[in-house]
Amino acid sequence: MSAPPDSPLRALARAAKDAARAMARAPAAQRAAAIRAIAEGLSARRADVLSANRLDVEAARAAGLSETLTDRLSLTHARVDALQGALLEIAAQPDPVGATTREWSRPNGLRVRRVRLPLGVILMIYEARPNVTLDAAALCLKSGNAAILRGGSEARATNAALFTLVSAGLSAAGLPPEAVVMVPTQDRDAIDELVTLSEEIDLVIPRGGPGLIARVVARSRIPVVRHDQGICHVYIDAAADPRKALDIAVNAKTQRPGVCNAMETLLVDSAVAAAHLPALLAALDARGVELRLCPAALAAAGDAACDASGDASWRARLAPATPADWDAEFLSLTLAVRVVDGVEGAVAHIDAHGSRHTAAIVTEDAAAAERFTREVDASCVLVNASTRFNDGGELGLGAEVGISTTRVHAFGPMGAESLTAEKFVVWGDGQVRG
Repeated sequence: MSAPPDSPLRALARAAKDAARAMARAPAAQRAAAIRAIAEGLSARRADVLSANRLDVEAARAAGLSETLTDRLSLTHARVDALQGALLEIAAQPDPVGATTREWSRPNGLRVRRVRLPLGVILMIYEARPNVTLDAAALCLKSGNAAILRGGSEARATNAALFTLVSAGLSAAGLPPEAVVMVPTQDRDAIDELVTLSEEIDLVIPRGGPGLIARVVARSRIPVVRHDQGICHVYIDAAADPRKALDIAVNAKTQRPGVCNAMETLLVDSAVAAAHLPALLAALDARGVELRLCPAALAAAGDAACDASGDASWRARLAPATPADWDAEFLSLTLAVRVVDGVEGAVAHIDAHGSRHTAAIVTEDAAAAERFTREVDASCVLVNASTRFNDGGELGLGAEVGISTTRVHAFGPMGAESLTAEKFVVWGDGQVRG
């Protein structure tokens, strides 16, 4: 589907393109002031934002939206606090625009620098995540880009309330209102049209379910950074500390099970399966996790003694895993558990079934940790820490526009720096090439 020359969406994208040129020239202090103004507006209009969000959540529940999506849609006072904190953190970060990342001199006297510059116009397409409205706006402002936001219909009221804050922040800082625009229609055909506007839009970032991402990738004429499924793994090594293993596994699965960095498969070294699995499974079961086990894991659980309380009733709730479970992003309190043979077996399983999102190893063996981090293909690999830390805010980026699972210019959580490219700047003194 190609947009006609007089299409309203093309006009919107052209206005964003013009604004992007102004944003690339805008001083860092002015762009940071806009972000701070958005944070101040969020504080002042908190009640309005939460009221709008309640309307969306009530409508979502009435429409039978899944609990996972409803949780992603919901804002609470704590989540608004986190949003405001993220905005202020982004505003305070060093400005990436114009930063020199590397410099060197050539034998002929040329001085070469790599310098960051904005990408241009970023199209964000997202579902059930109203926080993305502010995260994307702030990160695009910080990196000197313009943003086109297309949120999902399930968050219509919340996104509108948040976008009002963005517009007010731009105005307060004297920046063009078209620097962040929201697509005025929920028609899914609008997505098909927008992703053809390669002359106006420089990058597309879809955040949502597999259907949305597949639709964008199939139709886009613009580079796409994919934020794919989070089939995340935790591997319990033979040299794992049992307490760390239990705490990390429980947190990775149960702290917020409906998000993309929650653990979906637990891998345990065969050398310690009988020793570690009973306590792990009992703790997960106690928190309401539905457990699906490979035959070796079922055998290890069945042959073990009772847990510390003497209660072995959790064993009756264990279920055999199916082949499909290894490729599942459950986004719920369901977990697949598999026994593997050492680091090599864990890496082989992750290579076959992972989504390049997140993987963690629990071990006190530095060599095993080094091998795991070197060989696992994931955007974030953790040692002795929960998968829940693969997050822009937790890793010091303030927020993220997404977690890239494609190794293009960005891999992992994308903050302001990931929304820039690098150009060569070369200074000479009359040199010519012979």
